Amino acid sequence: MTNEQSFIAEKLDILIFGAHPDDAEIGMGGTIAKHVMAGQRVGLCDLTEAEMSSNGTVELRRQEAAEASAVLGLSVRTNLALPDRGLGAEGHVEAITAEIRRYRPRIVFAPYWNDRHPDHNRCSALVEEAVFNAKLRRYMPELPAVQVEQLLFYYINDVEDVRLAVNVSDVYEQKLASLRAYRSQFEAVSQGEDRVVTPLTGRYVDNVEARDRLLGTARGWTYGEGFTAKKPHTVDLF
Repeated sequence: MTNEQSFIAEKLDILIFGAHPDDAEIGMGGTIAKHVMAGQRVGLCDLTEAEMSSNGTVELRRQEAAEASAVLGLSVRTNLALPDRGLGAEGHVEAITAEIRRYRPRIVFAPYWNDRHPDHNRCSALVEEAVFNAKLRRYMPELPAVQVEQLLFYYINDVEDVRLAVNVSDVYEQKLASLRAYRSQFEAVSQGEDRVVTPLTGRYVDNVEARDRLLGTARGWTYGEGFTAKKPHTVDLF
């Protein structure tokens, strides 16, 4: 077996990128669960270990991410361990491109490019560039080129220009359970605890649920998750 062959993992239908563990669960946890339930192989790649987060530790975040992954039924979850609050340095596009070529997904998801968190915006731009580079056979020629069919963007904090919505009403409890796995981030801070109050500890999960309920109600569903794209997209399982 050549090094190139040994690098290639089992193909995924969907590969999702997030800047931090919990980004994808916030934006599209229900969509992940729905596609897993339909028999698709879904993977998630976190770019950083969120080592700059105000609460929790890297090790605790790893445990929480593993718990959330099990709840959603992910086929694989990886972490590139790129620097939190330092995305965009030399080699980062190459690392993401290699991950795309490793799993050869049909669809790639990235955070929406206009979010209040700079890391989410940088992650979006890096993934978009990597999707483009992944199809170039003379770019990193040691790995076989991959043509991704669709690049879609999910919302974490800010929602605008929803071009695609997914009915996640029947799997919404799984999404909530995946978010609650991140206790270090979302649980309220108790007095004397070695944690600090942040926007995430102030009923953030309730706010995410309210957003998804609003997106769903506008379409006649209980809950919905919204997405957008920069290019025309085709509809398959959605």
